[in-house]
Amino acid sequence: MNKKRIYFDMDGVLVDFKSGVERVSSETQEEYKGRIDEVPGIFSLMKPIPGAIEAAQLLAKHYDVYILTTSPWNNPTAASDKIEWVKRYLNGIFHKRVIITHHKELCQGDYLIDDSSKNGASEFSGEWIQLGSDKFPDWDTILKYLLM
Repeated sequence: MNKKRIYFDMDGVLVDFKSGVERVSSETQEEYKGRIDEVPGIFSLMKPIPGAIEAAQLLAKHYDVYILTTSPWNNPTAASDKIEWVKRYLNGIFHKRVIITHHKELCQGDYLIDDSSKNGASEFSGEWIQLGSDKFPDWDTILKYLLM
């Protein structure tokens, strides 16, 4: 039996972006104001969103899972920092299952869990599950929906 495929965005879904920003000096925050995602190394400083690791582990038992994320074009360390983050927190689940793209709509799958419509998420051919929306405000509602 073929499992349905789920793609997980990273920032704002698995990764707490704000936790990385808080660990950057105020001088650096000021220097990169309006483009904080371009700070070299910032993605390596981020912590998981509460409940996200456990949710990914649970969904991986029932679905074919991948990470589908975007790397800021002007941040030379972002892609490798994201891979290292996955190795640190989710290597057992997403080992060699990370896709970095600015065009998420090109990937084929059943579900995309993403907090933003950017980078093709809203044009994804499967179902876009928007974490933080009224229908899916948190991981608990997503788990109930996908494991019902």
